[in-house]
Amino acid sequence: MSLDTQWFPKVIPAKPSGRYAHVVVLRVTDSYALFQTDGELNTARVPAGLEDTSLMTRLTLFKRKQTTPERLTGREWLRRYGILSPELPDEKARKETDAQGGLICDYNVAFCKQCPDCITYGFAIGDAGSEKSKVITDTGYSLTAYDSSHETFTLNAPYEEGTMSRKGEVTSRINEADHVRPQVIFPAVITARDVTAGLFEYVLSNIMRTRRYGAQTTRTGTVSNHLLAIALTDGEIFSNLKLTQALYDALKAKGALNPPDPVDVTTALAEAGRLVPALLKADGVVVDQLLMGDELAATLAGLRERVDDEAGAKAMARAALADSRVYYQTYVAKPKPSKK
Repeated sequence: MSLDTQWFPKVIPAKPSGRYAHVVVLRVTDSYALFQTDGELNTARVPAGLEDTSLMTRLTLFKRKQTTPERLTGREWLRRYGILSPELPDEKARKETDAQGGLICDYNVAFCKQCPDCITYGFAIGDAGSEKSKVITDTGYSLTAYDSSHETFTLNAPYEEGTMSRKGEVTSRINEADHVRPQVIFPAVITARDVTAGLFEYVLSNIMRTRRYGAQTTRTGTVSNHLLAIALTDGEIFSNLKLTQALYDALKAKGALNPPDPVDVTTALAEAGRLVPALLKADGVVVDQLLMGDELAATLAGLRERVDDEAGAKAMARAALADSRVYYQTYVAKPKPSKK
């Protein structure tokens, strides 16, 4: 069984229509990542599990720190295949496209309002309009406690000759920063609401291809997204925190939590996979399709095969653009004044 693309609406509806496509993921740090605001790692004091209600301080991964890297990965991909232009907007020329037909879209400055990124992830341009994101995310919580999930490093910026002093003066370019340790797990649910099949595949591809999250993405923050399930339902499902707490209880019962040792990812994936159907049943939603295991692997392999082929990637990008443009022309674009 593969993903039921017929389940998705042919066009994005004007109003919410109860078609929720959820992607359940375990995000696992592969290096020392930096998820912080105002110079400190973000934390939350919450119950450890659903059964084990003792309080635990967990690392948190805020919503924007998840969606921003994924949408930037998608924008890079759209630019690679000519959907978006590398040009910056010109206030005088006010061009919508470049000479090759690529849309001129400047992230967080001058959105084009019609590309797959703008329509799927939303935009806000002050008085010029806004579009609500159709990708719903929530704060992520580390499976393990803050104490065993982070490490403090002293960072320095030496002179070119490799020393911290010059002419008898020691530089003050020394700082400390808390980093998330490798193999820390952040369970997450990403939801695409009322999107077409082409735009859902665009979102799914972004999740699969994004590798870096958090600050200083050129040097740190490598993360692997292990996809557990795709669930097509008529409503929203369990939260990131509930999934994290349920997984914590399951791993604790198996004796698989031994801080400060990292949790075995294979064990966590197996237990999370066992939990997903039960959590969905408890949510009281109609599940039109649930892809897991071999069925999910086959669907993702098919998507990877298309993305890895240049012709397939171009076709996929153009299909996503066609869907986003239909929505733009119907609900976003202002009608041109009639000529008298």
